[in-house]
Amino acid sequence: MRVAQVQAPHSTSGALFAPLQAIQPHLALVFGAVDPLGRPELLDQLKAQLPGTILAGCSTAGEITAEGVSDDTVVVTGIHFDHPALRFASAPLQGMGSSYGAGQSLGQQLRGEGLHHILVFGQGVEINGSALIDGIRDDAGAGVTICGGLAGDGGAFRRTLTFSEAGAAADRVVAIGFYDPRTRITHGSFGGWQPFGPTRRVTKVSHNVLYELDGQPALDVYKRYLGEYAKQLPSSGLLFPFSIVDGPAAGLIRTILSVDEAQGSLTLAGDVPLDGSLQLMHASTDSLIDGAHTAAIRAQEAGADPSGLALLVSCVGRRLVMGARVDEEVEAVAEVLAQDRVIAGFYSYGEISPLLSSTNCQLHNQTMTVTHIQEG
Repeated sequence: MRVAQVQAPHSTSGALFAPLQAIQPHLALVFGAVDPLGRPELLDQLKAQLPGTILAGCSTAGEITAEGVSDDTVVVTGIHFDHPALRFASAPLQGMGSSYGAGQSLGQQLRGEGLHHILVFGQGVEINGSALIDGIRDDAGAGVTICGGLAGDGGAFRRTLTFSEAGAAADRVVAIGFYDPRTRITHGSFGGWQPFGPTRRVTKVSHNVLYELDGQPALDVYKRYLGEYAKQLPSSGLLFPFSIVDGPAAGLIRTILSVDEAQGSLTLAGDVPLDGSLQLMHASTDSLIDGAHTAAIRAQEAGADPSGLALLVSCVGRRLVMGARVDEEVEAVAEVLAQDRVIAGFYSYGEISPLLSSTNCQLHNQTMTVTHIQEG
């Protein structure tokens, strides 16, 4: 397995892609800011310089490499497999209500002998990430792990994109299936957030739209705890996510995507259970950096070796808390990895990864997820 990476801050000239051409990649992961990712010339150059290469990626709230975090660039990471067995799939996404069906379509397209892992990227605003994962899992077959993330747009929460050989699109989800057993994929995830305040019972919810906590409008309850930060909703919601306290989803964190003043509701990035308990969370920069370090250790303990690619997907809410120290999160992961391991990734609106050593994939919010892709 060979991995090469280029970063395009302004230009996408053909010469830029020479390191990728040298390894003849079977797969190129493309992460970038909305504007440069959507330029037709980027797609034209990639298709011209890397013919036959599968292209997959999304827009970001910051691009991650071993050098740290950057903005307004495009990072292309090429992977040449010694034993290539990959398949690409995409599906239309017409709003949150079609998230499950889009996942089913991906699962149906990728289902086949040997399928053991799916890497998926979805747009990040009009999507229910939990439903997307459920749809993939229900149709891909038992024992298939899933990882990836939901696209960002620099924290604006207006228009996110996925990317493929069809170009940049605001209304599609894309995925890659892995079929050769010698391609090994391991995972680690961790948050670093701390709970505060009492737990609250979910008394009215529809999938990822939370209407009531303890019989009161959810937005009213939330605003009381945010105090002055309530004036900055929905963006300030990234700083104060919910933790699911009990039940099968215990430990998962849910970010607020939007608020509805008329209904008094909160739209979350993923589902929460009716009659389950939620608790607010907050974090310091140091605790988040420690969490990233723990995520890297968990991925290593799952069996990663010194070669291959480390794919990092971290939540934009973490970046807002860390501010100018955000590079330290990437450095904390890099300290655990081999020095020559290539790092690629992005800041997201939702992270997709199994929870701990389980093969049961979950939508995470406010976590750092580390996925190792390797052969052997």
